[in-house]
Amino acid sequence: MNVLVRNDSESFKSLIKKGNKSSLIAAIGNAVLAIAKFFAGTISGSGALFASAMHSTADAVNQGFVYIGSILSEKKPTPRFPTGFGRVINIFCMVAVIVVTIMAYETIREGWHLIQHPAEAGGGFWINVGVLVLNLIIDGSILVKAMKEINVESRADAKGLGIVTGAFKNVGRAAPPTRLVFYEDLVAVSGAALALIAVVVISLTNFVLIDGIITILIGLLMIGVAFRVGYDNMVGLIGIAAPKDIEERITGIILDDKDVTDINKMRILQEGRYYHVEARIELRQGFSLAEADDIKMRVTEDVLKDPDIADVGIGIIEDDGDLDWKPRNQQS
Repeated sequence: MNVLVRNDSESFKSLIKKGNKSSLIAAIGNAVLAIAKFFAGTISGSGALFASAMHSTADAVNQGFVYIGSILSEKKPTPRFPTGFGRVINIFCMVAVIVVTIMAYETIREGWHLIQHPAEAGGGFWINVGVLVLNLIIDGSILVKAMKEINVESRADAKGLGIVTGAFKNVGRAAPPTRLVFYEDLVAVSGAALALIAVVVISLTNFVLIDGIITILIGLLMIGVAFRVGYDNMVGLIGIAAPKDIEERITGIILDDKDVTDINKMRILQEGRYYHVEARIELRQGFSLAEADDIKMRVTEDVLKDPDIADVGIGIIEDDGDLDWKPRNQQS
C-alpha cells in the first residue's frame, strides 16, 4: 500500500506561521500578568494574588513552551519519521502538565500556610483590584480567542453566544495546544475572579481565612487542569481513532467516487491536529490494473484535499459483492 503525503512547502517562516497563535498570545499575556501580580502581591501580602501570580507564571512558561512544540509538530514527514511529527505537541503538552502540577502544589501549600498563619491585610487595595481586573480582561480575551479557535478547528458554525457553547462541546476535537490554552485560561479567569473576591472581602471584613481558602481552591483548579490536559495528551501519545464526524467526512469523500463500490477496511488515526488515513477500497469489476491504479490515485488526492488529513494510504481490491463498510455506530 503506497502512502501519499500532503506536499506543502516547508521553511522556517512557514513553520512559524503554522504555530498555534492562541499559545503565543497566551504566553505574552500571562507573562505581563505574572509580573503585575507578583508586584501587587508583594505590596499587599495577598495569598490569593500570589496563587493567581503562580498560575499566570505557569501559564506563561507553558504556553511559550507549547508554542514551540506546535511549530515543531508541523514539520513534514521524513524517511526516518514517516508519519510526521504530530505527536511532538503531545510531548510538549505533557511537560506543561508537569509545570502546572508543581505550581499547583506550591499554591496549595501556600494556601494551607495562610490558613494556619493568616496574614494581616496590607495596603495596596486599589493596586490589587486594578491588577485583577486587568487579569480578567486579558485572560478573558485570550479565553474568547481560544473558544473561537476551537470552533474553527472543529469546523463548528458558531456565532455570538454560540461560540461559548460550541467551545465546550467541541473542545475535544481541537488541536492539543488550543485545548491547553482553553483549559488553563478557563482556570485563570476563575482564579482571578476568586482572588478579587478575596481581596474585597478582606478589605471589608476580618475574615482573613478566605485568603488561604481561595488560594487552595485555585491550586485545586490547577490540578484539575493538569489531570484533564494530561489525560488528553496521554491518549494522543498512545494513538486514538479519529472522531466520528471525521470518519464520516472521509467515508463520504471515498464513496462519492463513481468507481468505488465499498470500503473493505479503514483506519483513521489522530496525531496532533492531523489524521492519517489507511483504507482498502473495493472498485467496480472489469478495470485493468492501470485503470484501477488511476482510480486509487484519484481517490487518494480527493481525500488529501481535506486540510485535516496529513497522509493517505489506499489499497484496492475488486468488488466482492458484499457490503463491508458500516458506520462506527452500527458496528458490533
